Amino acid sequence: MNLNENLKNSAARFPNRTAYTFLYESTTYAELDKVVDSVASGLSAGGIRKGDKVALMLGNCPEFLIAYYGILRAGAVVVPINPDYTSGEISYILSNSKAKAVIAHSSLETIISPLREKLEHLKNVIFTDSTESEWTWECLIQETEDIFETPSIDEDDLAVILYTSGTTGKPKGAMLSHRNMASNAASVSQLAEFTEADRIIAVLPMFHVFSMTVCINIPISSGATIVIVPKFSPTEVINTIRREKATLFAGVPTMFSFMLQLSAPTAADFTSIRACFSGGASIPLEILHRFEERYNVRILEGYGLSETAPVTAFNPLRGTRKPGSVGVDIPDVKNKVVDPNGMEVSRGEIGELIVQGPNVMMGYLGMPEATSSTLKDGWFYTGDLARMDEEGYIYIVDRKKDMIIVGGYNVYPREVEEVLYQNPAIVEVAVIGITDKEYGEIVKAFIVPNDECITMDEILHFCQDKLAKYKLPKQVEFMKELPKNSTGKILKRALQVEYVEVN
Repeated sequence: MNLNENLKNSAARFPNRTAYTFLYESTTYAELDKVVDSVASGLSAGGIRKGDKVALMLGNCPEFLIAYYGILRAGAVVVPINPDYTSGEISYILSNSKAKAVIAHSSLETIISPLREKLEHLKNVIFTDSTESEWTWECLIQETEDIFETPSIDEDDLAVILYTSGTTGKPKGAMLSHRNMASNAASVSQLAEFTEADRIIAVLPMFHVFSMTVCINIPISSGATIVIVPKFSPTEVINTIRREKATLFAGVPTMFSFMLQLSAPTAADFTSIRACFSGGASIPLEILHRFEERYNVRILEGYGLSETAPVTAFNPLRGTRKPGSVGVDIPDVKNKVVDPNGMEVSRGEIGELIVQGPNVMMGYLGMPEATSSTLKDGWFYTGDLARMDEEGYIYIVDRKKDMIIVGGYNVYPREVEEVLYQNPAIVEVAVIGITDKEYGEIVKAFIVPNDECITMDEILHFCQDKLAKYKLPKQVEFMKELPKNSTGKILKRALQVEYVEVN
């Protein structure tokens, strides 16, 4: 069971079926398989060996899909990186993963080029739209007469490293094997009843694990068609659904909210859609009900994490769906709610959600202590508080950690706080997430300044080159002091939160 074989099998079974469409052009499975072979061969010729790490920094485009499978076919490991990350964030991931090569868009050249001098292990950089680099994308995809011999790939071989922010502020590299990724794709495919006739909208960022599994790995293994949309625009997505006769849509709650705000679209635009999938954050029930009523479609909510490749629970396509719940165990995966001692609690009681299955990560790269604290006796401790009803449906109650989810992206307060503390005008800071109608949550910072003249604009300017845009505080409240307990620990729950939109 590995991702490379999934593509090969679909190319053999459905050579003339459309593998993906992009900007009105389509590519068959036979064509995709051939160009993936070329990329794997080119990477091998350039010195990439089995187990080497190759960073992938691209938006939604055919090059991401081709490079993703090309890296895997070469026996190497994909390290997806959000191309909107700052230089410091990118540098840390490249350094920590010891990436040997980078495949990116030339717009990142000003960030990546200086890093080559600092990172000895980074040997090659390929810009997909440039002919000036020593190792070009055109050369990489060029067909050769040589037959590429794929190295032996075992299901337990490392396939992908997904970086997820930790409570210390430093991202942790979740190591996912071919078995982790392929088994999760197979389980969700079974639940969602994917077939070669499906056409799924891929507008979720391809570097995100939700998209990687649901919009890439599952359709590829099923022989379905991936309809690639470069970036989210509610109007463009609906137009694409109608034009391409898409059958499936996967999105985060923010996307459903934005599509609801449009006045023109009707249920007629969604007649080809058989189901919508929602993940990344809990979808407000009001949005779910209004969306389903307006567009006459069904939204199925699920739950997952980077460390579990990602899906662990899902509302079934057939049978009972419980709005507000993230569903039941997917095939071959078991969820359990436990007390602080790891003992399962009674149904209906709140505890920590833990997961066991073939999708659970191998561990965190170079972090044995972090690995042992979350992987215990074969179970992954999610850090999320949940309850399970008598029928096994799971309800996420709260996050044990302080994670903030902004439009489906994870933001950890500690990371933002450490950046803010670098500003000499700030004495103390506490960062929390507050509810937002469009993004689910936004970042709010409570700041004790030593300079009463400091403004929010100055704070945002200070953070802009240190944090990705979605991590920036959208609200700032200045205080004389922060509430603390007897030991001096800041009491975030005591902070009064009042939503005020920031212009």
